[in-house]
Amino acid sequence: MTDMEIMDLTPENIAEYGVCGYKELKKHLELRRKIDWFKEYYPKGLRIKVIISEEGGYQGMLEYIPGKYAHRPVDAEGYMFIHCIFVGFKNEFKGKGYASSLIEECIKDAKEANMQGVAVVTRNGPFMARKDIFLKKGFIPVDEAKPDFELMVLKFNPKAPDPKFKTISANTEKYGEGLTIIRSAQCPYSVKNVDAILETARNKLKIKANLIDLKDSEEAQQTPCAFGTFCIIYNGKVISHHPISNTRFENIMKKMYSI
Repeated sequence: MTDMEIMDLTPENIAEYGVCGYKELKKHLELRRKIDWFKEYYPKGLRIKVIISEEGGYQGMLEYIPGKYAHRPVDAEGYMFIHCIFVGFKNEFKGKGYASSLIEECIKDAKEANMQGVAVVTRNGPFMARKDIFLKKGFIPVDEAKPDFELMVLKFNPKAPDPKFKTISANTEKYGEGLTIIRSAQCPYSVKNVDAILETARNKLKIKANLIDLKDSEEAQQTPCAFGTFCIIYNGKVISHHPISNTRFENIMKKMYSI
């Protein structure tokens, strides 16, 4: 890669470089929450690799963690688990093989840690990578979850058990009537728009609304959405599997529930 460098974020430098497009500590609660979360899980094997361009600055990232601590509702212990990957804040940095290079870094670390392989959740919808890049790296699908999530794996040990989704759809009714938003600091986008959605639900739509901040990976692995770190449930039914705007929330409510 010319003029590009793959760098490790650490507890010492993450505030300097930011993450997921957020760079200003004073301005962004999302970043402050993410940094605190990062510092908690870094000693447990969490890693964030970033691509830095001399000309374009921060242009991509890959986040992964030992499957025991995955913030998705999966059984993936023994595997390195990829939370998210993104390349190309600027279009000229897309399609250059940088995502492949980041995945290679994860594979290398997983082998050095004597893992069984690498696992990742993909989807056709927003906020997650599609499976194409992983298929090219030799990953295969081993499980799926509604509406469009696939669990994929690259095995180093062919005899190792497949990772799998946990039972994630049967427990939504326990949240009762009204609106429940579930989120984790793992995803900085889980902060944006939440206050506005809660206000709309309570004051405009006159419905009960509750916010659940997931405390750790164990709670994230028990969420009713395959996304793991964000979910919106209304009257026991999932209405969003990923962060959305307040406008999108209102449109969903009007369309699906005639409120």
